[in-house]
This record gives sequence, structure tokens and C-alpha cells, in this order.
Amino acid sequence: MSTFTAPKGTYDLLPPSSATFLAIRERIAAPARRAGYGYVETPVFEDVKLFSRGVGESTDIVTKEMFSLTKRGKEDLALRPEGTASVLRAALQANLHKLGNLPVKLWYSGSYYRYERPQAGRYRQFSQVGAEAIGAEDPALDAELIILADDAFRSLGLSNYTLLLNSLGDKQCRPVYRAALIEFLSGLDLDEDTRRRAEINPLRVLDDKRESVQEQLVGAPMLRDFLCEDCKAYDEKVRELLTANGVAFTDDPKLVRGLDYYTRTTFEFVHNGLGAQSAIGGGGRYDGLSEMIGGPALPSVGWALGVDRTYLALEAEGVVLDLPAATSVYAVALGEEAKNLLFAKVVELRRAGVATDLAFGVKSIKNAMKSADRSGARFALIAGDRDLAEGVVQLKDMSTGEQSPVALDALVTTLKEKQL
Repeated sequence: MSTFTAPKGTYDLLPPSSATFLAIRERIAAPARRAGYGYVETPVFEDVKLFSRGVGESTDIVTKEMFSLTKRGKEDLALRPEGTASVLRAALQANLHKLGNLPVKLWYSGSYYRYERPQAGRYRQFSQVGAEAIGAEDPALDAELIILADDAFRSLGLSNYTLLLNSLGDKQCRPVYRAALIEFLSGLDLDEDTRRRAEINPLRVLDDKRESVQEQLVGAPMLRDFLCEDCKAYDEKVRELLTANGVAFTDDPKLVRGLDYYTRTTFEFVHNGLGAQSAIGGGGRYDGLSEMIGGPALPSVGWALGVDRTYLALEAEGVVLDLPAATSVYAVALGEEAKNLLFAKVVELRRAGVATDLAFGVKSIKNAMKSADRSGARFALIAGDRDLAEGVVQLKDMSTGEQSPVALDALVTTLKEKQL
């Protein structure tokens, strides 16, 4: 037993669960790739000001949850708590917005870090797949991203989830709402930290999950009632496109999400079988973020979907992904000469694209065949001195138990014909 364990709030990803995680990442990313999104990868740490400016000084992420790193006696770096700010920073740094063909469409996958109280579905290191469309203001683009996320969840076999949708307005109509909300909040019995948060960004109070706060928010002014005509028309078009393409949604006038940079369209996918940590993904439009971090005006929209939460959602629905076995052929050698020959055939099969493994450290044929069975391979290759003398190996179908000799020089062709 090792004296070391994984840090609190983290976990090790190991087979066989890791195969499901990889499949989740692949299926979430697939719709975005088909829609022209290119892959981007950013460092796991950034200048801390990138997140304080973009994510928001008043957010719990910045005030309580970021992992800060010390650089030459000065805390100025942080492990990334989310992906959007980093991806936008990378796009701006590379001047992708100046190359034409806006929007710049990017997708990413990686680990993110927040110092939170660990619980089921909430980890200090977690995995997300995200997609961002940078440099275009178009309700069809918002609808496209929402549809891509919905398609991703459906491709995994999920059904017990709900899409929550809201509009946060823009710089024209939000200030009027902000003033009305501040006036409402001033009459509530709020603790000092919540009041301080309300002064910086009162919308964050709507996102407070404490029951004592939510009870007081009954009757709070709703942003939807303050939307300007342009924001109303934009929101209606997004909803029209979603409905026309078979994506159901539920209005949630209190949905603001946990980040300050969102404008207009904001959305969240919640799974009905996950309890308190029900969000499996979300995102929205962030038209002012580029300017917040020192770039030009670049209206943008995006989302991030949680791989960890999606894995738990699959478990909650009893969905088991149909994944190919890691090994298609398992070779068992009886004797040193046979092992040398089969080792060469294993290499040849792998180079031909057939997933093949070999029984190493064989003590007995019985144990080797047990290993072949546990590998999930469709076929076992068995060879001893007599087989070698005849120029064949024995090919055993692991599902039927049928066994027949195959000429060594025809082995690769024979197995390829069986569509391995």
C-alpha cells in the first residue's frame, strides 16, 4: 500500500472508467468539430488578472476558489478556473481575429482547478470540453452552439436533462435593471459579504444558492422585464431557432451563472438525477469580455460541458456506452521459440491496425487463457512447437470456443477480413 494518496478533491482516472471518460470527451467534441471548430490548447496557469478582470472580482471563483501560484515571491499566476478567458486571450495574442473569416471557431478540452469543498460532482480538479465562437454577433450563432451541446448529450444517450435559458441584456438595458435590483436588494437582510458582492455585481446575488437568500428574492425585479427592444428581438430569434430545430428549453429568469462576463443569451444544462450539483454544462454570450482583457470589441459566445458531471449523469440514467474492447486479439505462446515468433506477429498485427496484446510472464496455459478472456479480445492466438513445425497458429474464437489452424503467412489477412 502506497503512503501517498491523491490530493483532497481530486481522483485518479484509471481503466476501465478512463475509456468512458475518453469516449465522453470525443462525443462532446464531435458536433463542434463537424461545425468547423478547430482545436486550441492553452497553459494550465495564466496571469491572475486575466481571471479577475474577465471572470469578475466579485465571483466566488476569484475571491475564494482560485489556486494562486507564487512566482519569485509574488503571487501573480493562477491555475485556470475556467476556459473561456484563456481561449480568448490565446486568440487575441495570435491575432486570429485579424485573419478574416469571423467568427473564429475554437474548441478545447482540459483540466480546470477550483478550491471548493469537495462533494459528489464537485472536484478541485475537473475536466471540461468547451467551444467558443469569437467575433460575431448573431442569434443563429448562439443557437448553433446550444444545438451542438444538446446534440453532444443526445449522442451519449442522455435524456433526463433540462436546458435552462435566459437573457441578461446588454450595456444599453442592463444598467437600468441593475439600478432597480440594487434598490430591491438594499431592503433585504443580507450578510456583509453578500452586500459587498451586490455593490460590485448585484446579478450575482440572484445566483446565491442559500435558501435564506433565495427566500428573500421572491418578488425581485426580473431582467426580462427590462430588456431593450434589440435584446428582446435577439432573444426571441434564438428561441425561435432552437424550437424550429427540436431543442426544448425552460425559461429561467434568475439564471445568471457564476461569471461576470455574460451578456444577452445565457444557458445551463441541468440533469435531473444529480442532486445539488445538477449542472452538466452551460455558457452564453460574452460581448464585452475581449475589451475587459485589453482586446478590441469582439462579440462572442461559447459553452463548457463537464466531463465529470456527464459521467455521473450517464451513471444516474443507467446508460452504458458501447465501447470497443481495448484488445481484439490476444496471443498466447507455449515455449520460448513460439514466443519469439508470436511477438513478431503481434508487432505486425499492430502495425496493420489490429489491437493486439501478448501474454507476458506466462506461468501456465490455463492462466494465460484466463488473461485472454479478461482482456475482452474476440480471438486468441495460440502457438506451440508443433504449430510452428507446421507453419500455423491456432485461432480461437473467444465467444464460441471454436478453434482452427491458420497459416502464419495468412494470419494478418485472415484477421483483417474478420473486420478487426
